[in-house]
Amino acid sequence: MQHNVLILDFGSQYTQLIARRVRELNIFCEIFPYNHFPSDLSSYKAVILGGSPFSVRAEDAPHPDLSQIRGKLPMLAVCYGAQYLAHFSGGEVAASNTREYGRANLSYIKENEVFFNGVSENSQVWMSHSDSIKALPTNAVKLASTHDVEFAAYKIEGETTYAIQYHPEVFHSTDGSKMLENFLVNIAEVPQNFTPNAFVEEMVAELKEKLGDDKVVLGLSGGVDSTVAAVLLHQAIGKNLYCIFVNNGLLRKNEFQNVLDQYKGMGLNVKGVDAGDRFLGELAGISDPETKRKTIGRVFIEVFDDESHLIEDVKWLAQGTIYPDVIESVSVKGPSATIKSHHNVGGLPDYMKLKIVEPLRMLFKDEVRRVGATLGIDPELLGRHPFPGPGLSIRILGDITPEKVQILQDVDAVFIDGLKSWGLYDKVWQAGAILLPVNSVGVMGDERTYEKVVALRAVESTDGMTADWVHLPYDFLMKVSNDIINKVKGVNRVVYDISSKPPATIEWE
Repeated sequence: MQHNVLILDFGSQYTQLIARRVRELNIFCEIFPYNHFPSDLSSYKAVILGGSPFSVRAEDAPHPDLSQIRGKLPMLAVCYGAQYLAHFSGGEVAASNTREYGRANLSYIKENEVFFNGVSENSQVWMSHSDSIKALPTNAVKLASTHDVEFAAYKIEGETTYAIQYHPEVFHSTDGSKMLENFLVNIAEVPQNFTPNAFVEEMVAELKEKLGDDKVVLGLSGGVDSTVAAVLLHQAIGKNLYCIFVNNGLLRKNEFQNVLDQYKGMGLNVKGVDAGDRFLGELAGISDPETKRKTIGRVFIEVFDDESHLIEDVKWLAQGTIYPDVIESVSVKGPSATIKSHHNVGGLPDYMKLKIVEPLRMLFKDEVRRVGATLGIDPELLGRHPFPGPGLSIRILGDITPEKVQILQDVDAVFIDGLKSWGLYDKVWQAGAILLPVNSVGVMGDERTYEKVVALRAVESTDGMTADWVHLPYDFLMKVSNDIINKVKGVNRVVYDISSKPPATIEWE
């Protein structure tokens, strides 16, 4: 895999978004903490310095070692990066009189400047800083201003170094992608060769070389990531891939058999293991959400380990890890890099003596779907909503019983089937039902009832980091509510969750 672009992370919430915008240009890029990036930069064509919640004037401000980068590789410094170059290279950064946050418009652009090709004056950009550059660094030339920020963009003569005090990666910077393209393609001359087809060809070749004739075991979930990983591996090693699909008793209604049926036509070697009773038995009496997650994780590893031992000489465990998982595990949190472990990033107990292979670890979710399409995977499977690893356990608030699982499966089926029949499923990023630990009074016929309350949740998002509730039609909500109460015994009230993330999360536990 060609590295092409290195992005240095200083702890900004927008760092992943920079990478996504670069990838949209068919340019491969990687994110590394500012104080822990590769020593060998020979394969990189350009470097981007990201933003940061810190002030360059603070004692604990991140200080990158740019000795191997500046003046040697084309560099774009964004927000904190622009202020860092100014503050430590002969310029001046001071606190702004007012926090410069939100929309602004370019009021001046230097003529005939490649960085702003195709960008008109008055173009909207997004500011997010409380400091401002008051004097440019040595040998710098002003490229752009806004009404409130004189040095919105500059370049350093004698180097291929550009700096901007706004965020081109966010949606509100209307020509942001064009500016990134101008820098990466027209100035840094980075090749635009990162396509789904190219990824498949390179990854299959890499897997063949790495795995040889070794056997690999993969835990399928029925979701997009594990399915795409399985098909990629199948192309590389064929019959040496052994897929295991575990029913933890907390899947959607009929999902265990439905997913197995879907995989039958894909040529994969899949074994279904129905361990629902084992999981539910271990979960009996547990109400704490974190304990539920840990219990499910432990039992899954035990079941998976039992099954993998039945395969002779298996040497590798394949996982559907994707790039946000990897970034989360090495991202900058605070003045120094701290490591936050992720369940999918090298998380194996010592007794499982398997090496790990993660063919999707450099892809974002939308890229995984595009690769899946290139591999010819059924669009219906690629379009499936995300589903939590712990399954319905974190959508049943309180303790878990087989009766509660049955109720929630039935409710969820009515909701999801309704979204599909109304043509709403593909307009929603994720949807599901939650069984609440409360009963409410109701009336059915001439009888008084005291039964369960369920909440419906539907959100729109691109990556799950932020999400807005979906404004589903009232007619649909009325119909699905009536269907649930009439068809699912034990439920007499339905509510709709209209919380966004943040401050709420997508799941309730």
